[in-house]
Amino acid sequence: MVNHTQTTKTISLEKYGIKNAKVQYQLSADELHEETIEKGQGVEASSGALAVKTGEFTGRSPKDRFIVKDSITEDKVWWGDINLPFDSEKFDNLYDKVVDYLSEKEVLVRDSYACADDNYRLNIRVINEYPWSNMFAYNMFLRPTEEELKNFDPEWTIVNAPGFMANPEIDGTRQHNFAILNFTKKIALIGGTGYTGEIKKGIFSALNFILPVFKNTLPMHCSANVGKDGDTAIFFGLSGTGKTTLSTDPNRSLIGDDEHGWTNENTVFNFEGGCYAKVINLSAEKEPEIYGAIKKGAILENVIMDDNGNVDFADTSITQNTRVSYPIYHIENIKQPSIGKNPKNIFFLTADAFGVLPPISKLTPSQAAYHFISGYTAKVAGTEAGVVEPVPSFSACFGAPFMPLHPAKYAEMLSKKMKEAGVNVWLVNTGWTGGPYGVGKRMELKYTRAMINAVLNGDLGLYNYEDYHIHSVFGVAQPRHCPGVPSEVLSPRTTWNDDKAYYTTAFKLSNAFRENFKQFEAFANEEIRRGGPQRYAF
Repeated sequence: MVNHTQTTKTISLEKYGIKNAKVQYQLSADELHEETIEKGQGVEASSGALAVKTGEFTGRSPKDRFIVKDSITEDKVWWGDINLPFDSEKFDNLYDKVVDYLSEKEVLVRDSYACADDNYRLNIRVINEYPWSNMFAYNMFLRPTEEELKNFDPEWTIVNAPGFMANPEIDGTRQHNFAILNFTKKIALIGGTGYTGEIKKGIFSALNFILPVFKNTLPMHCSANVGKDGDTAIFFGLSGTGKTTLSTDPNRSLIGDDEHGWTNENTVFNFEGGCYAKVINLSAEKEPEIYGAIKKGAILENVIMDDNGNVDFADTSITQNTRVSYPIYHIENIKQPSIGKNPKNIFFLTADAFGVLPPISKLTPSQAAYHFISGYTAKVAGTEAGVVEPVPSFSACFGAPFMPLHPAKYAEMLSKKMKEAGVNVWLVNTGWTGGPYGVGKRMELKYTRAMINAVLNGDLGLYNYEDYHIHSVFGVAQPRHCPGVPSEVLSPRTTWNDDKAYYTTAFKLSNAFRENFKQFEAFANEEIRRGGPQRYAF
């Protein structure tokens, strides 16, 4: 049996409708680790990390994410295929079923908060069915002190019941799993899925509404780090494009790896208290900081291990979306508190499945706005349910699945801040080179790191016409030379060795950009529209 430490506070869940539950409040990560193993829900890897399987869902299920449509959200949320409306009464009925399901059970409760800047702090109470889900919340949210817990007043509540299955015909869901935000009741209700990413993305989505609407602060799906001279760098990008990897740099202090706010006080702050990294093909050689963070206190998801607990990071037999969560203090070089100054450089990371975008290029302000609104990348296999191979995709603001407002709102805020701060913006292709997916190969991490370092060191910061080539289709400025990178790698056309095939594919992607942007044209001024690529009629 696990011997639980005594806490100075006990709580009742009666006000949430959860009756006669055995409440385990604020257990330590070690206790949750041991309880998960004792219940047969996980095993310990040779590194000391806890390894679990999330069950049916090994990634987010965006078609099962809803927002309650009510007086707060009705006229503000950008309703459509991404933000799906849910009826208030249906929510109340489903909530009652979930809390009834949790009644009489042992449940894990954690008080935590989001936003490292105290001016934007959001107190959260997490109620979990499983101990490893509660441990994930410990890792990923910020951790109050014992003194802060004495008078802790949660503003938002997460109710997480992976074992509860909805009845779509009665409950109004699409299928048995669901993740629903209710801004009036300040509840994130999650059921039918063990994938822990739904917990973190629920609060991220809530902050993406709260901060711009009520705090005039820009929320960003990005990682951030800071150099020894205090220069902040921001990395935008969807899952699998390299946010965590590229921001975790031994020569720079990590602010955070996924979610940040950019304030009017010229600061950038982390929402979270941990990191949630993909571990497919992870190695100590290529990503030593992340590899070293996988120890006691970390949670590995859906990995394959041998009988001795050694992880095969190349084995994707369960999913390509294998992951690890760990508290940010598992990384040695972190910024404390997790706050930086205005950024000097912003990187838009994209995994170009067509293999035609340069590995790095400098953007004009109009191009930066255009590419931010477009948010081009490739969906990486396994990151979302139903995606079995990379698919070219546009995700507005590099995070449309988590953005309740119209993308133009976030783009306007970012454009204004970039101009005020005089930021350099770079488009970085961490995807394919030498051909499209299936023909070419993935860009080598060592080259991407060298290009990022050249920007941060100032080697690519000055624009001299003779040092750059203007891409004939996308109009971006690609450097001719970069320390540590072969010159031919900097030119995607050169890596193909087939000009006709290259330009045919480049124009195909360019037309896809333009087609996608039609939905935003009414909201974009002429300057932003000029930031788009050339069009070619086949």
